[in-house]
Amino acid sequence: MANPTTRGRGAGSPARRTMTAAARAAAKRARRPEHGGGGGRAVPAPAEEAPRQSEEHSSGRTVLVDAPDGGWEDPPEPSPGSAEEEPQENTPVRRSPLPRLRTAAPAVLLVAGLSAAAVLGWQYREGRTAEQARGQALAAARKAVPAVLSYDYRHLDRDFARARTHLTGDFREKYGATTETVVGPAARKYHGVVKATVVEPSGGGAPAASVVSASPDRAVVLLFVNQVTRSTQVTGSRVDLNRVRMTLTRTSEGWKVSAVDAL
Repeated sequence: MANPTTRGRGAGSPARRTMTAAARAAAKRARRPEHGGGGGRAVPAPAEEAPRQSEEHSSGRTVLVDAPDGGWEDPPEPSPGSAEEEPQENTPVRRSPLPRLRTAAPAVLLVAGLSAAAVLGWQYREGRTAEQARGQALAAARKAVPAVLSYDYRHLDRDFARARTHLTGDFREKYGATTETVVGPAARKYHGVVKATVVEPSGGGAPAASVVSASPDRAVVLLFVNQVTRSTQVTGSRVDLNRVRMTLTRTSEGWKVSAVDAL
């Protein structure tokens, strides 16, 4: 039994079908007995068919399959759409950044809200601290005026020592140098006595003093001060109405006077 050989779809071309028909015709003539002589001798195939027969004998018998009526179907051509879609499978998909933005937006708002709350809390604490500083500095200035701006020639050392307890920084050093070289000698010579007080309204009320500016560690206070002076150079007593600006600084021992300016 001959081994069938399966043909590809491309064997259905017109040229191939013509060669197949010619080979079949040659095979029939080779098997047909010669008429009129020779006693059944086979007629040799034409010369052009000899290579085909030798090819068939060398490679075994080949079963030739006739093409169907409609001819062999050619393989379907690839559609343009499939050729365009195939590269898209390897194309990386770009994800929209909107989901990340939507996720990050609440976090940003939360951080902004916490920052605003922290700033407001800090401002509130600073305001409270500054308000406390105003009251403390004002009270310290009222208490410092009689001690710093008053003295009596009969006990100068005691008065100047008491005044220095209300002072701080460079002003404390300047005050000590001035009282020792200028104020003290003049007070002893002329029996000077000076008494300073913060002005109080005649109808009663708080002394005439107010805070010009204040921070947690520094404050400026304006005071109206009366100074009554008696000495051998003055007949009776003399009253001086002064406006005094005191600068106070917070220290480890409380609010202290760091500057005094007469206006």
